[in-house]
Amino acid sequence: MMSYEVKTVKTVTSSGPLPRAVPTTTLTVFPLYDPAAPGQGTLQPAVPFDPKLDAERLCNAMKGLMTTDKKMILNILCHHTNAQRLQIASTYKTMYGKDLIKDLDSALSGHFEQVICGLMFPPADFDAYELHHAMAGLGTDEHAIIEILASRTPAQIRCIKEAYNRLYGKHLEKAIDGDTSGKFKRLLISLCTAGRSEDYTIDRIRALKAAQDLYRAGVAKWGTDDCVFNAILCAENYAQLQVIFVEYQKLAKHDIEDAIKKEFSGDLQFGLLSLVQCIRNKPAYFAARLHHAMSGLGTKDRTLIRIIVSRCEVDMVQIKAEFLRMYGQPLEEYIDADTSGKYEDALLALISGKWKV
Repeated sequence: MMSYEVKTVKTVTSSGPLPRAVPTTTLTVFPLYDPAAPGQGTLQPAVPFDPKLDAERLCNAMKGLMTTDKKMILNILCHHTNAQRLQIASTYKTMYGKDLIKDLDSALSGHFEQVICGLMFPPADFDAYELHHAMAGLGTDEHAIIEILASRTPAQIRCIKEAYNRLYGKHLEKAIDGDTSGKFKRLLISLCTAGRSEDYTIDRIRALKAAQDLYRAGVAKWGTDDCVFNAILCAENYAQLQVIFVEYQKLAKHDIEDAIKKEFSGDLQFGLLSLVQCIRNKPAYFAARLHHAMSGLGTKDRTLIRIIVSRCEVDMVQIKAEFLRMYGQPLEEYIDADTSGKYEDALLALISGKWKV
């Protein structure tokens, strides 16, 4: 985390009504999320590591005519990193001439199968798979699409696009264009281009100008110019955007999220809020998504699985800390209360890194 001090500023002269920025000597604002800070995964490489032995054990676990040794499968695949699991899968194919994912899919079922098979994808392939599922069949899971595209870096989005084209023979942008519509589609297409600056330089004069543009495009006018929000939120680097949000709050006397809630609705509102929340604090964003997946009637299992599988090696330590801070209860307790059986054991293994079964 890093703190940000706002020095004395003057309003940039431009047309249109704007509240006057109040000069200050030094104003310390809330700590800002540092996008350059490395996250910490709960799942660490298994040591020692013997892919041949693991492949043999997995084969034996699926040999039974009537039963499958789920405990063995869980203990191997939920306690090795993605790179190690891919090496196990390669060794399995070399030894037995069979595809490990297909064998697992045949041997397992339900949510436990979804967790285990999800773990066997390379990260970009898993994201591509989830995006394809979100747009397949009747209905579209807009929240899953924005969750992935809003939270991945430009480099990761480029890898996802390559994986989507390789796996499904179609460009991701064309899939989005055919399955979504209106202003929300434009937001997704903007994110799909992966055109966001990837540096962390801050230009405070440009930040103040961008804050003014956001104010004029939203609460300061009749109607809302969503193109301005798109252009700024999808193009500026994360560090610059956090300064823009600070300048916006000083200028407008309300938070940028409040402006989005007032000016937008539906999927577009959700998409823009997701962007802002990921920019501000990505672990907190995922903590909120996990809480939502386990709140109310029924569990949104696909959301729960997708986040834990995709973040357990990235920043799950930080996500768990944010979950505890935000909801006053450990993530493990929520999962324990909301899931059961080997499905529960697999999720707990991934977020704890402990051998519990």
